[in-house]
Amino acid sequence: MRLRALLTAALFLCARTLPAGETVRLEKRPNAVVVTIDGTEFTTFHHAPTQPKPYFSPVRTADGGSLTRPLENPKDHPHHRGIWVSVDEVNEVDFWAERGKIATHSVELIKVEGNPAQFKVVNHWLGPDNNAILVETTTITIHADRLFEYDITLTPGEGERLVSIHDTKEGLFGLRVCDSLREVETGKVVNADGKQGTAACWGQTSAWVDYSGMVEGKAHGVALFDHPDNPRKSRYHVRDYGLFTLSPFGQSAYTMGKLPADPLELPAGKTFRLRYGLFIHRGDAESGGVAERYKEYVAGAAR
Repeated sequence: MRLRALLTAALFLCARTLPAGETVRLEKRPNAVVVTIDGTEFTTFHHAPTQPKPYFSPVRTADGGSLTRPLENPKDHPHHRGIWVSVDEVNEVDFWAERGKIATHSVELIKVEGNPAQFKVVNHWLGPDNNAILVETTTITIHADRLFEYDITLTPGEGERLVSIHDTKEGLFGLRVCDSLREVETGKVVNADGKQGTAACWGQTSAWVDYSGMVEGKAHGVALFDHPDNPRKSRYHVRDYGLFTLSPFGQSAYTMGKLPADPLELPAGKTFRLRYGLFIHRGDAESGGVAERYKEYVAGAAR
């Protein structure tokens, strides 16, 4: 009890201030994009052809701690890699568990330096014949206060008459937090509607959900934002062991069958656009200004 009280106090003592960095810089390297904030390493986007999918790892807080779980020797779910995009059962191919490969086709740096910086990645979700079932075009905008904006467009691959994304809880955008941040350790989970804990927030729709706790001895958190203009509301797959994602593809799965399945049927030539935010902050949701940053994100992301 005393430890929990000390941890809670540490969260609330954190000032509601943004990191001092004002310049984000992108550096393109072989199979990677390195991201720094005012010259200090923030994260790296890995997209080597030998990987089962692209991802950001490690992802660091303003104090330099690793917010995401290390990739080496994971105790469970080795497919939970940093920050990533994937989903189960696309035309019967399980991309979530990496039984299907998401191959990066191209990476384009749009704004190399500034606040924010921005790049675009085109990923091919490959079928058993090594042709693209689905083409994902994602623009990633990174702000100096450690806000990621993901603007994702999904399109059937060439020759695909219909792409079906099944009703599943395994998806779509999110991260695996470091062990110390987990709810089973120091973590605290809240959503925009005042619900608290993973059990109460799991499978729910909400403008945002925040996961905060201790990262290498200091109080930090991360919030996921669902943009209100998305064609479907997303539900949050937030677990006490550290998985933290949101997805619009699990209406039945997330409600334990209380609502009917609602798979996405995407005909040839059609697109499906989704926008999400991921905000890394000091302290908990309140001291980190999550509600205020969500409002700014919505106002700035409309385009």
